[in-house]
Amino acid sequence: MPTTEKVRHLSAAELLDAVVDKGSFVSWDTEPQQPALTEKYAHDAAKARACSGTDESVMTGAGFIRGRRVALIVSEFSFLAGSIGHAAAERIVAAVERATSEELPLLAGTASGGTRMQEGTLAFLSMVKITGAVRAHRRAGLPYLVYLRHPTTGGVMSSWASLGHINVAEPDALLGFLGPRVYEALHGEAFPDNVQVAENLFSKGLIDGVVEPDELPDLVGRALDILVPRRDSGSAAWPDAPATLAVRPAKVDAWTSIKISRRPDLRQLLKYGATDSLPLNGTGQGEKDPGLLLALARFGTQSCIVFGHARPLRKDAAGMGPGSLREARRGAKLAEELRLPLLTVIDTAGAALSQEAEEGGLAGEIARSLHELIGLESPSVSVLLGQGAAGGALALLPADRTIAAQHSWLSPLPPEGASAIVHRTTAFAPAVAQAQGVNAASLYENGLVNHIVDERDDASLEPREFCARMAHAIEYELVSRRGAGLATGRFTGTQVPEPGRTNL
Repeated sequence: MPTTEKVRHLSAAELLDAVVDKGSFVSWDTEPQQPALTEKYAHDAAKARACSGTDESVMTGAGFIRGRRVALIVSEFSFLAGSIGHAAAERIVAAVERATSEELPLLAGTASGGTRMQEGTLAFLSMVKITGAVRAHRRAGLPYLVYLRHPTTGGVMSSWASLGHINVAEPDALLGFLGPRVYEALHGEAFPDNVQVAENLFSKGLIDGVVEPDELPDLVGRALDILVPRRDSGSAAWPDAPATLAVRPAKVDAWTSIKISRRPDLRQLLKYGATDSLPLNGTGQGEKDPGLLLALARFGTQSCIVFGHARPLRKDAAGMGPGSLREARRGAKLAEELRLPLLTVIDTAGAALSQEAEEGGLAGEIARSLHELIGLESPSVSVLLGQGAAGGALALLPADRTIAAQHSWLSPLPPEGASAIVHRTTAFAPAVAQAQGVNAASLYENGLVNHIVDERDDASLEPREFCARMAHAIEYELVSRRGAGLATGRFTGTQVPEPGRTNL
């Protein structure tokens, strides 16, 4: 039965109590230095202090979350609608800069109407200074996590609240550029319902999740375990050499490999092979293409950013569109900023062929993806997990090292399409596939694949075991690339031979 009961949202102090390990929070706040106040503004500020129990619209400090020390900035909405004036901005900047100097991850819990109108343009411009401090924190390779609370609008939403490496929101939170009350005053009509709500932003790929406050500590803890592995976790240790290093290509023709299509997909690889993974959502720019999966993940002791083709769950599903590659570029940027290795997973029958894909700039997005990956500053590994057809596969391929499932393949077009071009019929697809050298055996012989994971005839019959072998190979290659401290032999046609290999 519907209810009209008003939801009570947590205050800053209550959120800190819910998120931070008990008794661990230490405030960084000093007495706010307020600008000259009018009599009315001074009265309103005094009333806000009495009402909220805080001396400004933000609280800052550091505490432990699941045993990890984290810097925190938390808005107090009951203090003048969480608005940001000079004193609040200075407090935020000081906290961000201290987090950077102490090399701490930072969690911001926003709840604000935006700029403090009583202070005008100077308060408005303080968003630039806050954003600059956040930028420096991110450029230092430190995680910046944002929890968008109800409500977050205006200048706060359009600056530091939208810059998290991970952005999640409180259920039913009002989130938007322009507050609905302002919209109605300016336009004489109400803003459409259910647009500026957390769940809609998630559906549009603007945020990564909708999370209850009591779920936030686990999320932050898991994210930091991936992004900033604990020093005692053994992340620097070299994993045991996987048995797959000795695996050689299957002695079958290309068409036999192509017909094997039921091996585990990326979702199963993360489920069965990864130590932990946290999915991210969309480009953060209003796009969410189901053709690609982006996540934070850890394989054994090695953390990474992973993105790859999400095999369609329905046969009539659209192929990978341009939005997928814009999401992939988000992943590449995360890897560089957070100084983590990048794992790309190729498993596609080809990119979308549609008016929407063409008008969305698919060809240009493939080119830009190649450009980003070839020049990536992070160590990288690519995995040929299954089928790899056309530009949609090529867009995710460039890497320092390439692992291939034993029956995976890579071709300029699906073999049937190549046969239609050459012979004007699809009947010659098997012969064309063999002639083109699309299978893992040919790729390995030509030095384009470095490491093969055996499928033991049919990986679909042993998905857990296959994913475990692939995960061990991934961990080994990620650690070796990161340990090498260089980016040799990206797929540019001139891969550098592995020492000891004689067939390149």
